[in-house]
Amino acid sequence: MKPFAEYEELAAKAHGHMCAGQILGLRLAIYGCRLLGIEDPAGADRKRLVTFVEIDRCATDAISVVTGCRMGKRALKFRDFGKMAATFHDLASDRAVRVAALESSKQKAREMFPEIAAKNEQQMRAYRQMADDDLFAHQWVRVKIEPHDMPGFKGPRIACATCGEGISFSREVVRDGVTLCRSCAGERYWE
Repeated sequence: MKPFAEYEELAAKAHGHMCAGQILGLRLAIYGCRLLGIEDPAGADRKRLVTFVEIDRCATDAISVVTGCRMGKRALKFRDFGKMAATFHDLASDRAVRVAALESSKQKAREMFPEIAAKNEQQMRAYRQMADDDLFAHQWVRVKIEPHDMPGFKGPRIACATCGEGISFSREVVRDGVTLCRSCAGERYWE
């Protein structure tokens, strides 16, 4: 692992600023990797880890900085649960740990630094110092990653019978014998 100050620099650069969510994300990822025994997640151990993040906020950028997991590498997976949590899956050992931020950490930050009026500054300072047990809960979990969801998977592209666009990674829908993309099958997020 890198020194925490170096992670802060990298996270601020990647995200555009430093905030309490970034500090929490860095700490969360470091803790998850440490629980798994992964020493250099973005370096020598970079092909061992797949990370599932449960929120699309500041912490996700920080988690990516520590783990080296990126969506474009198919090692960072997003599950929109709206929770400050992530699951770290070690492909080498097939072990996974889910780490979630404790809501009580916000109150603890207020108690630690009542003289700091700005909530973000208060939390940043506290989150740098708090013990892992005061910041996070963790549980050992099982994660099943399908072969077509693994980093590095190469598979066929199939064309949608309606729009003609290519579909990768077994994301097609077959309805009445017709192969469709999810958009044409009615799962469209746009109009």
